[in-house]
Amino acid sequence: MATLHLMVGLPCSGKTTYARQLAADTGALLLTLDVWHLKLFGDDVGDERHDERHRCIEHIMWDVAKHVLKIGGDVILDYGCWGRGERDDYRNKAKTLGADFKMHYMDVPHAELYRRLEHRNQNLTEGVFNIPKIDMDRYIPMFQPPDEDELV
Repeated sequence: MATLHLMVGLPCSGKTTYARQLAADTGALLLTLDVWHLKLFGDDVGDERHDERHRCIEHIMWDVAKHVLKIGGDVILDYGCWGRGERDDYRNKAKTLGADFKMHYMDVPHAELYRRLEHRNQNLTEGVFNIPKIDMDRYIPMFQPPDEDELV
């Protein structure tokens, strides 16, 4: 049975690193939102169209994921999925397609996120956004960590 793997966590929590290893271990198709976004639009953080572009890419990636799941392949969505409603939606979509669902939550203390952010911004690699500290300050209170019942 196909499996939809959903990466959950804030920036610098290790989602993409973990997702790459999971893809290598399982042969799953890895769809990393930031990589696609940067290739299509560059580092447009701060541009008024950034969020709209992100949502558009998510829709396209879901179309790809849906097709792969329907033909029996595993998919890893490396999105972040900060809200419970979004995570529940993907869980329900997987169920509708007859696929298993696994959530991978990267629970990292805030101090460590800031340490990693500083390192990341000083050593940007391909497929990685520069994220100002002030943005991380905004992101942390927006993130809804999964409840225990979600992680089952």
